[in-house]
Formats: sequence, C-alpha cells, structure tokens
Amino acid sequence: MKNTLFVILAIGFLGSCSQEKKSTEEKQYSIAYNIHEHDTIHKNNYEVITMNMDGTNKKNITNNPDVAWTYYAYENRLFFISDRDTCNRCFFLYETDVNGMNVNKVSDLMLEDSWMSGRKNGEELVVAGRIGKELRYQLFIINTKTGTYKQLTNEPGAKYGDPCFSPDGKKIAFYYQKDKTDKTSHEELFLMNDDGTEIIQLTHYPEDNPSPKEYGYRAGATKWHPTENFISYVSLQDGRHSIFAVTPDGKKQWKLIDNDLSEGYHDWSSDGKWLTFNMSDIKETQYHIMVMNWNTKELKQLTDTTYKSQLSPVFIEK
Repeated sequence: MKNTLFVILAIGFLGSCSQEKKSTEEKQYSIAYNIHEHDTIHKNNYEVITMNMDGTNKKNITNNPDVAWTYYAYENRLFFISDRDTCNRCFFLYETDVNGMNVNKVSDLMLEDSWMSGRKNGEELVVAGRIGKELRYQLFIINTKTGTYKQLTNEPGAKYGDPCFSPDGKKIAFYYQKDKTDKTSHEELFLMNDDGTEIIQLTHYPEDNPSPKEYGYRAGATKWHPTENFISYVSLQDGRHSIFAVTPDGKKQWKLIDNDLSEGYHDWSSDGKWLTFNMSDIKETQYHIMVMNWNTKELKQLTDTTYKSQLSPVFIEK
C-alpha cells in the first residue's frame, strides 16, 4: 500500500533504516492490545484497543462490560476471548475487524485464558480449551469457518497452554505441566506434530535461578518467528520476566532482548520485521506497549500512563 505518511514515519523513528528503499508492497500494521478499564460498576472490565504503529489513533474496539482479551490476529481478522453473554470468565472465541465491526462468535468450545495461533490462512486456530469442569487446559484445533473443533490432547491431570503453530503449520509449540495440582512443579515448553504425536521437551528452567518460587511464567506465551528458525517465549528469571528464544530442536536457548526492565507478552509481524511487546518496571506497576525494529533494534514506546495494565499486543495487517 502506497503511503507517504508511513515513509515519513519510518524515517522519523527508524533513522538507521532511512537509506533503505521502501517497497510499495511493504506490509503495514496496526497494533491491538488489552487494557483494564477503570470501571467502578464492572471491576473485571477488560477492553481491546487498536492503534497505529506510531501510537496514534488509539480506539477502544470492544466497548463491552466483559472480559475481552485478544491473543491473535490473522491479517485483518482479530480474534479475542470474551465472557459476554455467559458466566464470569467463561470464555468463548470471537472475531472482529480492526474497527471492532462485525463481531462474530466463532465456536461453542469454551476456552482457557491462553495464547493461540493460526494456520491455513486463518481457517484453523490451535487453542487451549475445556470441556465441562473436569477436562481443562487441553489443546484443540478450531475451524474458524464452521466452529467445529478437534481435540488433540486428553490428559485431565495435566495442563497444556499457549499453543503456537510453526510457520508451515506442521508443528505446535506449547507449555506443558504434567501435574497441574503440584505446586512444586512448573511448566516447560514442548513441541509436537500437529496430530499430537512425537512430543519433545524444548526448555529446562534453571532450577538454581533465584526466581523459581516466585509467581510468574517459567515458560509460556509462545510465538514462532515467521522467518527465522526460533521460538520466542516469556520466562521469569533473575527477578523479572524476560523474552527468551529456543530453537525447534531445543539445542540452543538465549535471552532475546538485553535490558534491565521486565518484558512480557509479545508478537511478531507476519513479515518478521517487527516485534511488539509489553514492558514495565521490575515491580510491574506500570505497563507500556513497545515496538521494535527487529533489524536495527530501535525501540519506541507507544503508550502513556492513561492505563496501568496495557498488555499482550498483536499485529493486525492493514
């Protein structure tokens, strides 16, 4: 899409890219993220906000006294979980566009509060779902056209979450905890085929780390880089949440970004050129949405202090 404003913007805050020629076919994005609305009537009122890549034109696109939370977008299709029209925190999958129009309930499968991922041009999503009160935190694949779903795992005592397809859709990365009732255990990242076979462990949390007994992720919020061969995830280590990476064979693990603040939920643009994530002080008292040029590592803060909780950004293609 030809857009002179985008060229000006790119030159403005991505100075080291100023010498690069901008393709007229270069993808452009908005960013959707989640906030806790200051609502005295509905204390669990979470909304989804969209904005431009420079932080302008912020817009609440859900405007509903529910818990609405987005975890994934395919092109201009934004998927979010919501407990509207049902019991508190009984989540179902909905879809809308970047303007919050044409809201549609996708499936009757109840979902867990978990990241998700898509393949086949957004026709299929892999999610963490539940059936009844006993079978919780299992993996399913939902057809977004028909609402039908296929169960991948069936281990009632275990906890599966944050599933993410590989770029070719043939593998799924996810976190797994063998016994969800065991408070001394924690989740690790695993990888399997899209039919649930050939499961291998990817991460091994450093048990000598000073943070193993603190509340937070050991490994989760998985995202697969669309053009580079690694899986990014969040882990609480050395007193703060940080974004780490691991190769699909589990042989190499490293900290993805080097800074002294707390990083968390994140997303990659579909072309692999941009990273967006929420960042906060170590005590996590104020969250901001950040965007990084992955090539130059230049970083820009997109939000102010209107809201304390500004989390889980995802890219939407314009």
